[in-house]
Amino acid sequence: MKKLFSIAIVLLSVVSTSAQEFQGLAVYESKTSTSDFKANFGGNREITPEMQKNIEERMRKMMEKTFVLNFDKTASIYKEEEKLDAPGQNGGGMRMMSSMMGGGGTTYKNVKEKIYSVDKEFMGKEFLVQDSLPKLDWKMESETKQIGGYTCYKATAVKPVSQSDFRNFRPKKEEAKKEEKEKTTNLMDSFEMPKEVTITAWYAPEIPINQGPENYWGLPGLILEVSDGKTVILCSKIVLNAKEKVAIKAPTKGKVISQKEYDETVTKKMEEMREQFKNGGGRPNFRMGN
Repeated sequence: MKKLFSIAIVLLSVVSTSAQEFQGLAVYESKTSTSDFKANFGGNREITPEMQKNIEERMRKMMEKTFVLNFDKTASIYKEEEKLDAPGQNGGGMRMMSSMMGGGGTTYKNVKEKIYSVDKEFMGKEFLVQDSLPKLDWKMESETKQIGGYTCYKATAVKPVSQSDFRNFRPKKEEAKKEEKEKTTNLMDSFEMPKEVTITAWYAPEIPINQGPENYWGLPGLILEVSDGKTVILCSKIVLNAKEKVAIKAPTKGKVISQKEYDETVTKKMEEMREQFKNGGGRPNFRMGN
């Protein structure tokens, strides 16, 4: 009896150790549609065809990103894959725009403690956004599809929009757009930030991890694809239990700030820049005060 009891303890110990050591890696390709911006170029007489082509190419590069998600049973880190930029392309302005378009920094999620943190650079200043994980009211669907050999199930939810994530900009309704065009030629005046968007996610129960890209979580399986109607994040590669383990730790650099405070900081500064342009103030100053 004692012998059987000892074997049971050893087996439990092995299972516990395996659970702690379990780790995986998922690579995601993120693409945000730029069609809304292209449609608004035509009404702006100040933008030449050559300028339009350059803007479209820059926007395409900013809107297409590759991310790596390293995860274990309870936590994950999500980081943009570094690319070799052309000389002069990695200045403060470009880093700021990358951050505002969902890139830059490391996003840490702990689904057990229901917290997240992400380091952001904005206007030459480093912030450490720390907050509770947003809880989405997922509606489970019966529809399925195959992603990378995994059977994925559909789930939908309505998500509040982060005001500092400029991928969320949507064109204004035609009536409001017409009024704005009569007042100004500023391209961004044709867009607005919605309060919420509908999310469609596809998760794989075969990988029973309560994780996903960015701040997405809360489903009974790893989220392999998620879309808000404008940005699509799709998993292109999965590696489970690789020999080399990655340290899954929260970022520590930057001024600690809540998500709400960070959103308010960004929107306030962007409004100041918008007014500066409107009043003929020239190029914006990509730095913040103390």
